[in-house]
Amino acid sequence: MRILIVEDEANLADALSQILKKQHYSVDVAHDGQEGLDDALTGIYDLMLLDIMLPEMDGMTVLKTIRAEGIQTPVIMLTAKGEIPDRIAGLDYGADDYIAKPFDTGELLARIRAALRRKGEVVPEDGLRFGDIELNTASLKLTCRGKELKLILKESELLELLISRKQAVTSKEQMIEKLWGFDSDVEHNNVEVYISFLRKKLAFLQSSVRINTIRGVGYVLEASD
Repeated sequence: MRILIVEDEANLADALSQILKKQHYSVDVAHDGQEGLDDALTGIYDLMLLDIMLPEMDGMTVLKTIRAEGIQTPVIMLTAKGEIPDRIAGLDYGADDYIAKPFDTGELLARIRAALRRKGEVVPEDGLRFGDIELNTASLKLTCRGKELKLILKESELLELLISRKQAVTSKEQMIEKLWGFDSDVEHNNVEVYISFLRKKLAFLQSSVRINTIRGVGYVLEASD
């Protein structure tokens, strides 16, 4: 899952980025409101952490703008302001949650998981299941009927994306945007390489799960009975 942090305090933004990456989230950081708005409008993010006091454009304006444009990405507001009126204003403008700085890391991660659940995303707390496989995104382990092997991070992220899509076809462009970012120079053959790796590992585990190619469209995860 991909999270956008919009925070002008460089040290805090970096700390948040490292915390989330350790939880195996993909993370992008914007240091002002205009940059954050431009990134958010791409629609590729599963969640945003948005500060209120930002240069160029304040967080409330960013929030109002993305909601007006139909972007429904869950937003958790980050701010030093803890007063009730500020909380009410953020929620009225379309925020999903609100946490005042300084905050506890565990609480923030719990709020992120809760926001993703409300959106209907698959949140990797106890492992993701599809057909006869289970993916543990924390340990990067893939298991199937008692057999287990370790994935590399990008393999895990790609399989997580395919599982979360719930048998919808996922294009190579969507995979690149979600896993590497919309401004990445990664090419389609990079995706093909990781798809090949995953197919070989599923075959090694003798899983009934297959990554099928829909020519000219993308890939879909399917499980035979």
